[in-house]
Amino acid sequence: MRFPLRLALASAMVLVTTHAAVAQAPKTVQLEDLTWTELRDQIHAGKTTIIIPIGGTEQSGPDVALGKHNARVKVLSQRIAEGLGNAIVAPVIAYVPEGGYAPPTSHMRFPGTITVPDDVFEKTLESAANSFKVHGFTNIVFLGDHGGYQNDIRHAVAQLNKSWAGSGARAFVPPEYYGMSSDGYAQILRQHGVSDAEIGTHAGLADTSLLLAVAPQMVRLEHLRSGPKLGAADGVYGGDPRRSSVELGQLGVDAIVSRTIDAIRKETGGH
Repeated sequence: MRFPLRLALASAMVLVTTHAAVAQAPKTVQLEDLTWTELRDQIHAGKTTIIIPIGGTEQSGPDVALGKHNARVKVLSQRIAEGLGNAIVAPVIAYVPEGGYAPPTSHMRFPGTITVPDDVFEKTLESAANSFKVHGFTNIVFLGDHGGYQNDIRHAVAQLNKSWAGSGARAFVPPEYYGMSSDGYAQILRQHGVSDAEIGTHAGLADTSLLLAVAPQMVRLEHLRSGPKLGAADGVYGGDPRRSSVELGQLGVDAIVSRTIDAIRKETGGH
């Protein structure tokens, strides 16, 4: 009678240990914060959508940190994944095309900007997507926070879907994410009395307010408020960020997240 009792006790201990391990698994959608076994179990449980956030390391004027796009796309991707309920967020891709370096062009004229060639960037996207497909993800979603490489993303997606034909996996880039981050957000700001002269196209009020809403520590707000109007020589294009605010930024964040969630659900059939 002792042997069956010991066996039952051992089985109970294994069950308790297993439940404890599951209970200790972090409640996160960030792939980097999971172990490989935790990720495997989540994929098996139905989290088969992976979001690949794409940022960029570039200047955004003297009062905004170089990692603006990286911080912004990470936070927005997390909120989108949490809203979807079946998605995981990959590490941010921070090395993207930003201009030439012989001679320096575009944002490369400012210290701290990092650039890579378009073909290298596209291969990086394809390699990341193929890695996730191997591990069981069937919906690979690219979210690019910067306008300069949107065509590169679309080209990579086309190449992936061509090579994956009939496999059950697919890649896509919902246009709503960048569309709402740029023109869509500008329209919202206009409705709240903000002029185009303030909104800008790079490092203006729109850009800066979005960052304030997700990572305020990356904006040198006191200096920004008291400083002079900035221009192209400072890295600020077509805008005036001095009246940027968390409140204005939150309007954009809410719109970007909700519209992107709807777009991804539509693309994946709501699953």
